[in-house]
Amino acid sequence: MPAIQDIPETVFQDTVTKAVQEVFSTMMGRPAVPVASIRGTPPDSVELEHPHVVGTVGFIGVINGLIYLYLSVPFAQECAGHLLGMSPEELAEAGDEVVNDAIGEITNMTVGTFKNQLSDRGFPCRLTIPSILRGSRFSIEPISSATRRIYRFDIGGHTLTADLLMQTGE
Repeated sequence: MPAIQDIPETVFQDTVTKAVQEVFSTMMGRPAVPVASIRGTPPDSVELEHPHVVGTVGFIGVINGLIYLYLSVPFAQECAGHLLGMSPEELAEAGDEVVNDAIGEITNMTVGTFKNQLSDRGFPCRLTIPSILRGSRFSIEPISSATRRIYRFDIGGHTLTADLLMQTGE
């Protein structure tokens, strides 16, 4: 089995892009347009100045890793409201747990679509359960043996960051 470094970057870029585009088009009715970078942000880091909701799901198999989806709190609330058919007032009354659950599900669908594409390309794996982080001014530091790829998307004027961390598995 090839090492992560031997797999062309386009494999990961294409699978992440297709996964984000499929889920946000289907579930949110919005296109996800890849963006090159955010001014002043290095391409290999994620800077959080404002509160975010971060969903993560892992995958285990020939390739092991995690995908983190970073959404600003207003964008996460908008996604949760759309997904659940709730008004902003209903969502505020329901609380952060409802938003967390919705973002967990969106992350699970996105990473599931990514995993299916990896499997179709000869890299079978299975998923872990979703987790949610909330906060600002924090960063994810990968272990030194992990390969990191960061992809950003514009979705209706909001930025979604997909942070892919992986290493060769089984």
